[in-house]
Amino acid sequence: MRDLDAALGDGDLGITVRAGSEAVVKALSALPEEAQINEILLAAGRAFSTANPSTFAALVGGGLLAAAKTMQGKSEVSRDDALTIGQAVASRITKRGKSKLGDKTVLDALLPSLDTLQSSQGDALASLDAMIATAQARVDETVSMQSQKGRAAWVQERSIGHADPGATAYVCFLQAMRHAMDA
Repeated sequence: MRDLDAALGDGDLGITVRAGSEAVVKALSALPEEAQINEILLAAGRAFSTANPSTFAALVGGGLLAAAKTMQGKSEVSRDDALTIGQAVASRITKRGKSKLGDKTVLDALLPSLDTLQSSQGDALASLDAMIATAQARVDETVSMQSQKGRAAWVQERSIGHADPGATAYVCFLQAMRHAMDA
């Protein structure tokens, strides 16, 4: 991930994702077993956003904090709840990042995968598998796109030929969720 980000930006995305993920694991392990979903999302958002001072960390962390507000009093996550969480994250990233679908950002994988979740009919694993397939297909499509936002936009047409690092990180997140569900 670092190499992919280095081709388009400052190369810190791998560090951000690793530091953020490690901070989230630590924060979640400190929560009581009976923690509510909003508490889990709040802890994850705070941990991810403060683990490494980067734009991606701020966007993801802020998205998780926004999602926490939608899950008050919930102890389980239904398909509709998962969709609500994803939509809250996407909305915050859209607003704070001033970006949209087609700008060659994480949104190019996130938003279509949420559409897939919304229309999926299978169980949780089948739905997640479909989300992963959609997100990966959209990451592949970002290769032919020119970056419109962030440091990647600075390289202009040289961004063509590289997958978007944020969208790639999102696919890795979905794959990690899938792996955890198998465990």
